[in-house]
Amino acid sequence: MPKNNKYVTIIMYHYIRDLLHSKYPTIKGLDIALFYEQIEYLKKHYQFITMETLIDSIQNNTSLPNKSVLLTFDDAYSEHFKYVFPFLDKHKIQGSFYPPVKAISEHTVLDVNKIHFILASENNKLKIISEIKNELNKYKKDYELKSFTFYFKKLAKSTRYDSAEVMFIKRLLQVELEEKLRNTITQNLFEKIVGIDEESFSRDLYMDVEQIKCMNRHGMHIGGHGYNHYWLGSLEKEEQKIEIEKSLNFLSIVGSDIKNWTMCYPYGSYNNTMLELLTEYNCKLALTTVVGVANIQKHHKFTLPRLDTNDVPKKKNADTNNWYLKG
Repeated sequence: MPKNNKYVTIIMYHYIRDLLHSKYPTIKGLDIALFYEQIEYLKKHYQFITMETLIDSIQNNTSLPNKSVLLTFDDAYSEHFKYVFPFLDKHKIQGSFYPPVKAISEHTVLDVNKIHFILASENNKLKIISEIKNELNKYKKDYELKSFTFYFKKLAKSTRYDSAEVMFIKRLLQVELEEKLRNTITQNLFEKIVGIDEESFSRDLYMDVEQIKCMNRHGMHIGGHGYNHYWLGSLEKEEQKIEIEKSLNFLSIVGSDIKNWTMCYPYGSYNNTMLELLTEYNCKLALTTVVGVANIQKHHKFTLPRLDTNDVPKKKNADTNNWYLKG
């Protein structure tokens, strides 16, 4: 009897650019040359599948190819259209792309991206922290804030990718403060440190609707990533419904197959209410940021894990690692 394979390695990408020649060479992204090499590595050791193949396996209990791999790209950056899409199209590999609707339709910049480019625009992170300290003092009374020392002690914890100082900046501006204040402080820092008009920056950073339509026509999968790029798990049910409905409306505009739509949670955030709504709106599967190889018999179809590009070798002749063994 042939093996009924249920494992798929889903890889998550964000920035992919010519880092050395970009205006922001320190942005935490994957250099395009390494992306090309990583794809060559994957071609040697894995079998690329499409989103439709994965959906079929989940729905009909069909076997996946051995060592299946699926490529996903969050946030619809313009570099995905410039560098990634032509390469995938040439090699007949499908990518699944997840656009944040508001950033594209209203030419805004996601707060998470503002934070990335604030960090990339100033090498001395203590200068950014000093600016944040001034901002906290400015709004301390209006928002009944605690001391700067309290926040720094609570949030300045290093991770596998970032220093304690960088994590303090990210956590404070992404999660810790209430949304209105987070937005205000992030915008103030963006204007002062990055210093570029938001609409112009947005048009340069993200794909436009016509580019997304083009990718869809060429067989790329375009999925839902929310309208506002909110932490969906923190929203009330009615707000979650709005995020889903606006995503679906956008997917219709760009020509995506609504009968086989998928969701990628911004920041990997969801809750039980979100899972119920995805069932109600006939979503086929959803992707998290939990690190792991997906087993579609073990994992719920709305909580599939992914690997980061950094979890996969980036040289075409590299040896396989432990994640290969698990898939």
